[in-house]
This record gives sequence, C-alpha cells and structure tokens, in this order.
Amino acid sequence: MPQPYESCSAKEHRESAPASVRCAVVTVSDTRTLATDKSGDLIVAGLEGAGHCVVERVVVPDEPAALGDCLRRLAASGKVEAVLLTGGTGIAIRDQTPETLAALLTKPLPGYGELFRMLSYQEIGPAAMLSRAAGGLIGETLVLTMPGSTAAVRLALDKLILPELAHLVKHARR
Repeated sequence: MPQPYESCSAKEHRESAPASVRCAVVTVSDTRTLATDKSGDLIVAGLEGAGHCVVERVVVPDEPAALGDCLRRLAASGKVEAVLLTGGTGIAIRDQTPETLAALLTKPLPGYGELFRMLSYQEIGPAAMLSRAAGGLIGETLVLTMPGSTAAVRLALDKLILPELAHLVKHARR
C-alpha cells in the first residue's frame, strides 16, 4: 500500500528502480581513519543492510584539492553510481565539503539539503541551521553529503537516502 504522500506514479517509479546500487563511502576528516570512522561504518552497514554494494571506502582530509580529486575519480570510474560523504559540512574554517562539491556538480539537488535540515530541526532545533548537507549529480553519479555525527548520518540514511537511493540513481542514469 502506498505511503499517504505517495502517488501511484511515485510507487511505480520506485518499484522499477534497480534493486542494488554500487556505492562509494567517503569520510572527510583530518582526524578519522578507517579504524576510527564510526559514521562511515554506519553508512556501510546501512547500505549493505538495504542490499546495496559498497565498492569503495576512503577517508580524505578536509582539503578541497584532495576531496575534489577523489570525487572526480569516483565519478569518472564507472564503478560507482552513488557517492555518500560524511563530514566537512559544518561552518568551521576547515569545513569545505559543500564548496568543493558545488564546484563539481553538473546538476544540484537542493531538496536533499532542505529536507535534511527540516528533519534535523525536528530533532535538534535551531542548531540544524549549522548543517550544510548538500547533494546533486556529477555527470550521472549521485553525490550526497552528511554531517560527521552518527546521529546525523542515521537521520539522513533512515529518512532520506535509503528510501530513495535506487530511485535517485535510476533518474540520474536516464
């Protein structure tokens, strides 16, 4: 039975989306490693639990050049259909993920960040305005960013990303 907000057309679109999406998980941090990256672990577990395939996982420093190189490489590789990033979305001086991503996007997806902040506001109140979560396409590759906290990652995964990932990728590949 469709969700109350869901038309038959939206339901049909979701049902025709791929069952599995090939993903990369990128953590943007100067302090995390693969061994200490709890948010990255959570993303991998969520993706795999939903039947998606994580083909690459990497930690990159909060440096625009390093992140830009990583995103360009992943988008051009043909190995991944979606890149999920965690970290670097706040307002600290070193947080440059949104600016780096914006320079690479061929098609922004502003609704993703808007919905994330709305949902975040419901959980944490006005501090949600500090998040600069963003998303869009680099060519046909979907890229979505999340803050670095595990609570924010869980919110984005459960409420936005996992329910729509395959649907988004389907449309990005048309």
